[in-house]
Amino acid sequence: MEMREIKRLIFGGENEFVEFKRKINHPEKVIREVVAFANTKGGHLFVGVDDDGSIPGCKYADEEDFILQKAMRELCRPKIKFDLEVFPLSEKRSLLHYYIHPGERKPYFAFEKKQHRYGKAFVRVKDRSIQASPEIRKILKFNNSPTDVHFQYGDNEKLLFNFLNDNETVTVNQFREISGLDYKSASFTLVQMVLANALKIIPREKEDWYMAVE
Repeated sequence: MEMREIKRLIFGGENEFVEFKRKINHPEKVIREVVAFANTKGGHLFVGVDDDGSIPGCKYADEEDFILQKAMRELCRPKIKFDLEVFPLSEKRSLLHYYIHPGERKPYFAFEKKQHRYGKAFVRVKDRSIQASPEIRKILKFNNSPTDVHFQYGDNEKLLFNFLNDNETVTVNQFREISGLDYKSASFTLVQMVLANALKIIPREKEDWYMAVE
């Protein structure tokens, strides 16, 4: 990319596809953004940019890059595909631009320590990276090799759509209450309906929202 395109992205502020970092002070936290981009639609990570969009650059760009790439190798699984561009701003400072590709082996996980067996998946929502729920992880995994999914329109599904006629969104717990299903069954039903494109899921930090597809 040319510098004018980079500045256009930066001046647009942080959003679903853009994240700023002044420095890589805590690589175990930065990889959450990397994983979120890979689990969603990809995105641009800029190192050397303040939250307000100013571009001071990195004094030790090689060191920042080494720290981040080491973290991506050791703390992200599966392996994440990315492109790196380095833009010199002056004799002493440079801007790092990482383009994180949308993943082909979702869900991707961030690990706090290299030796940990279990990590956390994140997804990008507006300008934030939030932890993916079990339902989101199932949907991401299914979308690696999508096949047609169908569901039976029974009493529980009728109750659900009646609820959505009066309410814009529903959560797993709300569906569980109106249907009498246990949590596991309510979750499974909603996930199947998302995969069948009857519902869409809105990731949230507390409880995901489900909405009817118009």
